[in-house]
Amino acid sequence: MFRHPVAIQAADIDHMGHVNNAVYLKWVQEAVIDYWRSVAPPNAVAKHLWVALKHEITFLKPTFLQDNVVAEVIAEKVEGARAFFHTVLRRGDEVLSEIQSTWCCLDAATRRPARLARDVVGRFVAPSA
Repeated sequence: MFRHPVAIQAADIDHMGHVNNAVYLKWVQEAVIDYWRSVAPPNAVAKHLWVALKHEITFLKPTFLQDNVVAEVIAEKVEGARAFFHTVLRRGDEVLSEIQSTWCCLDAATRRPARLARDVVGRFVAPSA
């Protein structure tokens, strides 16, 4: 599991006094990309880009400006050029939201879907038990 600290900005707060739902998408994107950059070798980071194909967010509790939030990212599997992630946003022990997302790996030069090398996938996705 990868832990990514989330920075909450005043502009993230909506008319109801908590973080706007759309901001969660930004956080998930930042967390997944940060995860990729932390585990992939520099040459793989330079040669690949990621685009989100699908996000499914379950909102459990509101998030507020003063909260300390962490995104916990797990890369569940890679199939071809697609990768599947589970991200949990937490405030301490409290789960604020859970996000299932599907991403597509692209070749940075051609912008076409690209499979990752097996050794990169091994660094990126935890082995199944």
